[in-house]
Amino acid sequence: MKPAGLLQPLPVPSKVWTDISMDFIEGLPSSQGYTCVMVVVNRLSKYAHLIPLKHPYIAITVAKAFISCVVRLHGIPASIVSDRDKVFISFFWRTLFQSQGTQLCMSSAYHPQSDGQTEVVNRILEQYLRCFAGDQPRKWFDWIPWAEFSYNTSLHSATKMTPFEVVYGVPPPSLLTYVPGTSNVQAVDEHLHDRDCLLRELRRNLLIAQNRMKSQADQHRRDVSFDVGDYVYLKLQPYRQSSVAFRSSMKLAPRFFGPYQVLAKVGTVSYKLALPQDSQIHNVFHVSLLRKYFGPLPPTSTVASLPPVSESANILPQPEAVLDRRVVNNGKYHPKHEILVKWDGAPVEDATWENERRFIKTYPTFILADKDS
Repeated sequence: MKPAGLLQPLPVPSKVWTDISMDFIEGLPSSQGYTCVMVVVNRLSKYAHLIPLKHPYIAITVAKAFISCVVRLHGIPASIVSDRDKVFISFFWRTLFQSQGTQLCMSSAYHPQSDGQTEVVNRILEQYLRCFAGDQPRKWFDWIPWAEFSYNTSLHSATKMTPFEVVYGVPPPSLLTYVPGTSNVQAVDEHLHDRDCLLRELRRNLLIAQNRMKSQADQHRRDVSFDVGDYVYLKLQPYRQSSVAFRSSMKLAPRFFGPYQVLAKVGTVSYKLALPQDSQIHNVFHVSLLRKYFGPLPPTSTVASLPPVSESANILPQPEAVLDRRVVNNGKYHPKHEILVKWDGAPVEDATWENERRFIKTYPTFILADKDS
């Protein structure tokens, strides 16, 4: 079947730098101590700021970098679109921007496509860095300013103009070789009166491009809706947690959980579900992750349990049994106590040795038992 839920584009802003989107690019090689990039995109002009960050970063350090590189130039935004990264859902981040009147618009659980605009800029930046620093990956930090300049001065297919021209009202300056004794002065005042006309044309082009993309996307989607009180199955992908070395295929692991009752409709294509009280997963989901439940209504006193999740809301693989124990002593550190774990849905030959202390911390309710017990 086609994916459920027709495309719901975000409203086109009317002013520059009042509505932005944010995301992170992870997994970059260390360059002068920096290992990731925070991408901030203005939703109207498509102008982007690329802000390198060092690991480990927390909400406070991200907020300081955001104020230094974005707020200092453009002021506090009226809305921020982002995914559900641990920084964006932290109490500090939400309190900071709610006190300034900023609306935080986060994607529903396990549906990062809501922030598709920043995801596209991420791919473009990675392509730039691949071309600029492909031979010397650890020097990508030196190329970040040029990548930002190249993107902001390139013609955007949706706006039909460059992000630089939308923000500043003039075409981007050319990089010319300086000739001694000459001076190039741009008549900025001649272009300021065209500012309002430029923004109106930009908004019109964005609406045309948005309608074209929605029409194409809806050809491959189904219009599905649920009523409050309906019961639905919830589709969750068995993501792997890096702290547990689970190398087995998850093809036999369950994909749907529930059923759960629909409590409310959030927006046009998202629904709030009655998840178990001990659930650590955000309870608002895109309609593409839901399937209607057919059959007798389940008892209201029983709620189907969800699989355990990590601190970053990733679904953890399920341990089934402890097959063996061992002590590893390499002579350099303290001996490590490890257990051989058989995972649910995986054959015995895919059992893995796990650090016992880390395993107990990850699965506190699992009762350890030796294979002879």
